[in-house]
Amino acid sequence: MPVSKIIIDYFVQITKNFNYILILQILPLLFISSTLIEEINPSLFHKQMAYYTLSAIVFIIAAYIPWKYVLWLFAPFTYIVNIVLLLAVDIAGKTILGAKRWLVIPGLGTIQPSEFAKLSIVLFLAFLISKYPPKERGYGLLPLLGLTLVIVVPSILILKEPDLGTTLLLLLGAFGALFIVGINWRITVTVVALLAFLVPTTYNYILKPYQKKRIEDFLGKPSYQVQQALIAIGSGGIEGKPKDEATQTQLKFLPVSSTDFIFAYLGERYGFKGMVIVVVLYILLILHLLLISKIYSKDYEVLTISSALSILFFVYMGVNIYMVIGMAPVVGAPLPMFSHGGTSFIIFAFLFGILENLISFKAYKPYTSDTKIEMIKTES
Repeated sequence: MPVSKIIIDYFVQITKNFNYILILQILPLLFISSTLIEEINPSLFHKQMAYYTLSAIVFIIAAYIPWKYVLWLFAPFTYIVNIVLLLAVDIAGKTILGAKRWLVIPGLGTIQPSEFAKLSIVLFLAFLISKYPPKERGYGLLPLLGLTLVIVVPSILILKEPDLGTTLLLLLGAFGALFIVGINWRITVTVVALLAFLVPTTYNYILKPYQKKRIEDFLGKPSYQVQQALIAIGSGGIEGKPKDEATQTQLKFLPVSSTDFIFAYLGERYGFKGMVIVVVLYILLILHLLLISKIYSKDYEVLTISSALSILFFVYMGVNIYMVIGMAPVVGAPLPMFSHGGTSFIIFAFLFGILENLISFKAYKPYTSDTKIEMIKTES
């Protein structure tokens, strides 16, 4: 059979077996998000369309790469590169507002390596878990320590920037995925008890003054951003109000309304109903990802990536919404695939593309002599 025919057959089979429901679940979030961003700032909307286009290209490329054959090489390589970039930030990073989180790369501009940690950690975990799957009762202490090291090394480098918010979100997402994959229950109980013991120590001796202030503001009087967000949400009522009457956003009272606090503008513009619709869309997406992890529980690459995506979406969504309504400290936690931004969109698009390929590949049948016999029988 000609090579071109084999390649065409591969693309046809992979496309045919995509999980299209997963794609359709993301599209409403993108539509609502782009509508809000266009109302906030038309120039940001044009940038967002460029991000969407680039993310779509990244998704398509990732969806057709045969990851079953290349993940063993790509995952460790990506992880090592991310560690090198995080070390480079510590040495020669660009400081903005007292935080050294960005790296200037000639020809590429400014990048934030901590954002790529989501991709590198998830893929490396997927590779290691597929190579060394858990036993029936879950991972024991020694293999769990090895996987923990994979998560903790980049997390420590991100924490040094300092970026406590991203560090905690990454830890929750990665360990949440490990919990779904399988950890011995005795270890889980021990870790929970240890974390409960360490919380006071972390607050007193590890957190920096500005981080403590965020927690104190959360427990006491809300910060200016949260106050304005609550006013915006309250003024939206049940139904919301027209764009010209959304004064909190249009008159710039609401800060970072297109990124971390876009949920507040959603409430001002479309009211309680609009907020509920978006939350339900997220919940349905998260449940679908968890269902995928259940269906493909013996395919540890699919299990790990779908579990990690579900936990990351849940954690980022929960922290962002609770932050906006004053029930959590203010941290840099945008709504995934909703807040304005490029890097986060591209990374999630890449992960979804990988997941789609791994799912489709389960039904892929490479061309062999047996395939030819089956085709002849079918035709006759």
